[in-house]
Amino acid sequence: MKKLVSISVFLLLALSWKASGQIITSKEEAVEKGLYSYSEVPGSLDITSGNSGNQSSETEEKSKKKRKRRNKKNESANELATQPVSVTKTEIELDENDYGFVSDFTMDNYTQIQIVNNAMDFEGVRYRTGGTTKDGMDCSGLVFTTFKIFDISLPRSSYEQAKVGEEIKITEVKPGDLLFFKTNRRKKTINHVGLVTSVENGEILFIHSTLSLGVTVSSMSEEYYTKSFAQANRILN
Repeated sequence: MKKLVSISVFLLLALSWKASGQIITSKEEAVEKGLYSYSEVPGSLDITSGNSGNQSSETEEKSKKKRKRRNKKNESANELATQPVSVTKTEIELDENDYGFVSDFTMDNYTQIQIVNNAMDFEGVRYRTGGTTKDGMDCSGLVFTTFKIFDISLPRSSYEQAKVGEEIKITEVKPGDLLFFKTNRRKKTINHVGLVTSVENGEILFIHSTLSLGVTVSSMSEEYYTKSFAQANRILN
């Protein structure tokens, strides 16, 4: 019995000594045994067994690639932000179904047709006194902005716009011409303007901005405009 106890004690001491050899007492010792590695990337910590050095390098390399992609993306965004924004007039394809006058198209009236097309692009914009943008515009603002697209400067008010160009008869108007009205019976002065969009079978349609409908298309056959009509002007010859 004593012999068996002695053998057991010997075995326990041997196992205890062998196990003590695996105890890690410092970070340096763990590094030497290949059980610990660390990365310089903030917040990263690798505890591995074996190829810890390779994993640390891979992690650092991935971080560098991410930073490089992020910097490249930021550079591209900054480059786009600094590029000048260009505003050009709308070149709208001509369609005879939309504009009855297109069948009379020539290079001489091309500008007038494109002026009409650009004016029609504002249809539906709400009315705003003094407005000249798609956020809102009044009648003279619509005409002023449309001609400005083609570098043609007109006065800001309908009263002053009526003094520009050549006054013509209502029976001579073509798309691109301006129609002026006196809608205030008390003042009896020009206070409204519209731009002719089409003339077909004797009917004259024009685009303008009204207080109730905003930018819309109306007809000269309507009694209100027939009675308040003052004159027609041709800006472009």
